[in-house]
Amino acid sequence: MFSLEGMNALVTGASGGIGSAIAIALAKQGARVALSGSNGQKLRAFREQLHQEHGGEHVEITCDLSNTEQVEELIPATLDTLGGIDILVNNAGITRDNLAMRMKDDEWSDVITINLEAAFRLMRASARPMMKKRFGRIINITSVVGATGNPGQMNYAAAKAGLTGMTKSFAQEVASRSITANCIAPGFIRTAMTSALDEKQQDAINGRIPMGKMGEGGDIGAAAAFLASREAGYITGETLHVNGGMAMLG
Repeated sequence: MFSLEGMNALVTGASGGIGSAIAIALAKQGARVALSGSNGQKLRAFREQLHQEHGGEHVEITCDLSNTEQVEELIPATLDTLGGIDILVNNAGITRDNLAMRMKDDEWSDVITINLEAAFRLMRASARPMMKKRFGRIINITSVVGATGNPGQMNYAAAKAGLTGMTKSFAQEVASRSITANCIAPGFIRTAMTSALDEKQQDAINGRIPMGKMGEGGDIGAAAAFLASREAGYITGETLHVNGGMAMLG
C-alpha cells in the first residue's frame, strides 16, 4: 500500500527541513526524485545522502525560484533527467516578515513571486505531460497561517491562502484526467529555524498546541507520500492540516 514504485517526483526546496523530509518519504516508497533548490552544493550533498540511505537514482536540479527563466526551465529539465513527471511538490518558500504599515514593496513581491507565482508556473508546465499520461499528483505545501492569518505575515499568509485557492481551481480543471491537486498545511514543525528559538519561545509555542509539541518533518513527509499514492486518487482539491490540533479547521 502507498507504493510509489515507477513514479518520478519533483520536490522544490528539497534541501530544507520539510523539503528533505518529503523527498525522503517519497524515495522510501520507491519514487525517483528530482531535488530542486537554489543551493547546488547542499542539493548534491543531500542527493548523495538520499542514495546512500535509501537507494534509488535521484538527481538534483538547481533552480532560483525568483528567476522566471529558471522556473520555466525546471519542468523541462525534470522531464529530460527523469524521463517524466508523476508528482510535483511545491514546497519551497520564503518569509519576509513585517507589519503591514512597514512592509516594503520588495518584501511583498519577493514572497508572492517565490511562494505563489513560481508554484503556478510549475503547475502550468506540469499539466501537459501529466494530462498526456492521464495521471498526476500535485501537492502544494501551504501553512496554517494561510487559513488563520498571522500578524507580521500579511505577505506570507496571502501567498499561502492564494496557493490554496489556486490548487482548488487547478484540481477542477484536471480531475477528468486522473490528476489530483491537494495542499498540506503544516503547523509548527521542528526545523533548524524553530530549533534556534530559545526554550521560553519554544514552550510558548508548545503551549498553543493540544499535543504539546511541534511536529517533525516526517509528519509532513508521510502526508505527502499518502497524497502522492495511487490509493489517494479520489482525493482532490483538499487541504490536509498537520498541526497537532493547534487549529482544527474544517
